[in-house]
Amino acid sequence: MANPPHGGILKDLYVRDEPIQAQLQAEAETLPYVTLTERQLCDLELILNGGFSPLEGFLTEAEYISVVNTNRLPDGALWTIPIYLDIDRAHLDSLGPDRAVEAEKVYGANDQAHPAVHYLFNNTKDTFVGGKVQAVNPPQHYDYVAIRRSPAEVRALFKKLNWTRLTVRAARMRHANVLIQPVVGLTKPGDIDHFTRVRVYQAIMPKYPNGMAQLSLLPLAMRMGGPREAVWHAIIRKNFGATHFIVGRDHAGPGKNSQGEDFYGPYEAQDLVLQYRDELDIEVVPFQMLTYLPDTDEYQPINEVPEGTKTLNISGTELRRRLKTGAPIPEWFSYPEVVRILREANPPRDKQGFTVFLTGLHASGKEAIAAVSLLLGETIRSELSSELGFTRRERDINVGRIGFVAGELTRAGAACIAAPIAPYDAARQLVKQQVSKAGGFYLVHVATPLEDVPIAGEIKGFTGIDDKADLVADVTKTSISQIVHEIILLLERDGYIGDR
Repeated sequence: MANPPHGGILKDLYVRDEPIQAQLQAEAETLPYVTLTERQLCDLELILNGGFSPLEGFLTEAEYISVVNTNRLPDGALWTIPIYLDIDRAHLDSLGPDRAVEAEKVYGANDQAHPAVHYLFNNTKDTFVGGKVQAVNPPQHYDYVAIRRSPAEVRALFKKLNWTRLTVRAARMRHANVLIQPVVGLTKPGDIDHFTRVRVYQAIMPKYPNGMAQLSLLPLAMRMGGPREAVWHAIIRKNFGATHFIVGRDHAGPGKNSQGEDFYGPYEAQDLVLQYRDELDIEVVPFQMLTYLPDTDEYQPINEVPEGTKTLNISGTELRRRLKTGAPIPEWFSYPEVVRILREANPPRDKQGFTVFLTGLHASGKEAIAAVSLLLGETIRSELSSELGFTRRERDINVGRIGFVAGELTRAGAACIAAPIAPYDAARQLVKQQVSKAGGFYLVHVATPLEDVPIAGEIKGFTGIDDKADLVADVTKTSISQIVHEIILLLERDGYIGDR
């Protein structure tokens, strides 16, 4: 039978009584509304359907402080990751977070190289609110609907299939069935998108013996919190009914810190889950890193490989490099159908789009260089941002809109040339992040002589003063045709155009 939920009761918070539904809907019309972020939507869905049992809402101040400092809710229940609703309502009587304490206690370091710490300091609002929640309707999804299941639905599936032990190697070792739950919420920046991940899992499902495995998606916003996150994942999987939980090497690890060292030890997550194993009441299945043995054409756990045996590995970073550049991926690395899906989702550079982001002051010459520009600053101002003025905030919003459009064009494989003023480095970096997810990004600063810029040196991060561009061009010293040629050389060097 399925494992009992964490805390003993699966917290299904949907109201099914029609009169109460009508009452809640009428009340909701009178209340202020908050537009939820992607992370908040993921958190809310798992609160409502019981995936986060025993939570019945976002953490209150007392609950937040307790979780951050003790890994427990005030009633003593094990809970390792703070789940809060952050909003832009500073006048409310609610918790103002101590971000540094949360970073140190929950993620192990106040280091913004950690994606969750970066999110904490740069994306969360200044006011946290908490309390119990109720819902009338679940969030609507339009992708992979047939394999999006709530904890109650997964438990019903186990019962229908007569599954009694749930965790192709670990399953065979434990004589168990396998629940495969790819995360389809927020993951580590740079990770493969969830559409591609799900297609990959669907492709390998036939490799399992008939009836051994089931695929069900998990709308989780990961924090990449290493050991604490591994315990959190164990609680969530227990709520879905799992009796076993596989914890891999560097489970939910975010990679390197700002000093170039791993945030967490390779098996630190396994150790913490094992520490709470009895309280979690879920059997931990530690999983060692696998390595390929070319002489015997097989994979083995690295701790079982005899000393001196030849091994081969491809890291995630190396895989992404090969996908981006079109470099070969050896047959031993994965199933051919998996590699094909990864190739389709990550075409080589000569099939990718790119954005050339020309920035400089008005009349610097950037418009002449971008003679076929798709996104002239003046055009965007009149067509997409006509309501905006010229404060720093409004300039950043305008540049952000340009970045969004450029990112979508790049994702579609187009060559996009943008020519805004984009005076502030922070806004330019956000555009770079948006576009680089989909293809190439080149910042070209079209310089204006400093004697013509009275504010030069007075504003940090201002266009061309202290930023790092891929190319600096000055139309007073170099011809337009020569500057265009240098841009083309950059694109040819990186494989976006020309013969490979």
